[in-house]
Amino acid sequence: MHSQIEELYQMVCRRDPYEREFHQAVHTFLLSIDKIIDELPEVTYHKVLERMTEPERVIMFRVPWMDDEGRLQINRGFRVQMSSAIGPYKGGLRLHPSVNLSIMKFLAFEQVFKNSLTGLPMGGGKGGSDFNPKGKSDAEVMRFCQSFMTELFRHIGPDTDVPAGDIGVGAREIGYLFGQYKRLTNSFVGVLTGKGQDFGGSFIRPEATGYGLVYLSQAILADKKMDLEGSTCLVSGSGNVAQYTTEKLISLGAKVVTMSDSSGMIYDESGITSEKLAFVKTLKNVKRGRIKEYADKYGCTYIERVEDTPNPVWDIKADYAFPCATQNEILKADAENLVKNKVKLVGEGANMPCSMEAESILTGNGVLLAPAKAANAGGVAVSGLEMAQNSMRIKWTPEHVDSELKNIMGNIYRNISEAAETYSTKDNFIDGANIAGFLKVSRAMIAQGYV
Repeated sequence: MHSQIEELYQMVCRRDPYEREFHQAVHTFLLSIDKIIDELPEVTYHKVLERMTEPERVIMFRVPWMDDEGRLQINRGFRVQMSSAIGPYKGGLRLHPSVNLSIMKFLAFEQVFKNSLTGLPMGGGKGGSDFNPKGKSDAEVMRFCQSFMTELFRHIGPDTDVPAGDIGVGAREIGYLFGQYKRLTNSFVGVLTGKGQDFGGSFIRPEATGYGLVYLSQAILADKKMDLEGSTCLVSGSGNVAQYTTEKLISLGAKVVTMSDSSGMIYDESGITSEKLAFVKTLKNVKRGRIKEYADKYGCTYIERVEDTPNPVWDIKADYAFPCATQNEILKADAENLVKNKVKLVGEGANMPCSMEAESILTGNGVLLAPAKAANAGGVAVSGLEMAQNSMRIKWTPEHVDSELKNIMGNIYRNISEAAETYSTKDNFIDGANIAGFLKVSRAMIAQGYV
């Protein structure tokens, strides 16, 4: 690593010594940029990397809300507005107990380059709270969302910052957030994406991240004369991304044999069918239950998750793997298990699901790795399409949106593949995604001066 790049990384670590997830995201990114820094003296002169690794704005606030017993509860809210170089800040809101500033900064940093790869004019941001919607009543979730938006509304807008959903934020939460924004501003504008179909939402938005992941993976495999049809696939998670990844894989003739949640995993050797997937959707989206209920209903294997042990999802023989749960869910031992079981492609549906050590093991053993900032860009791509529809006061058909999504994911694959071959090594899609995104954002930053 060049001395200036190493010095920058050390500065990031010194400034915020406890932000491990942010350090990991920055380090992975800088390893890619290190390969081209000699060719870009203007980047050094304009201190582009120093600016990219520092958010334009960080908003942190308390969120007081009343539970059903009339007791006041306090949570912490965040919005990290990382970069507006190519458009208004764009990125989801996450509600989960693990949320902290490090995770928000890592997600916002990744979002900048992910959004740039879509070709749409969107900057990068991320937000959320350590509030846990699990086990809460609809009324409690509504009161929390209203309190959260009462602070956030002054920092967002259709031409400033357009949040969306993420872990813990689905159609219910987006509806409550949008209603409160409308009440506070007396305006009906496209300030949030992922809205319901009846008030400005786009078709295919719930499906977009999972569908996009499969479309990009399909493009990579087609280049290698491989196919999803007839393959066996591993999917982790059971939320929105995992559900629609599984749905699209099934429609393309693949057999998905696993899903999981934080408690454990199911292994259905016969394959998850469309009927079984419908049960998962009801279980997770309506009943907010646990994946173990799938095993109880269909009589398949259930393995409980044990902390600090390899994840059993990744120790099953399969062709392709799709981590769709959370960051760092594939560690060293998990990567070794994937290699042992002859998995040929890992498509990252979650954000940064592979540790740096796991990435090295996978790519070092010839496993094709579709990195999250490219592979899960489908969600924000359709969010961008929702913004366009809101601006024009029109609504496209599901077929039109799906076609646009598939085209965007195809373009992303071409861009990261070309960048990998030009600036790094063929099929190093991690470098390809980092470099392609970086070049676009850096050009915009330099053109706009020292802002």
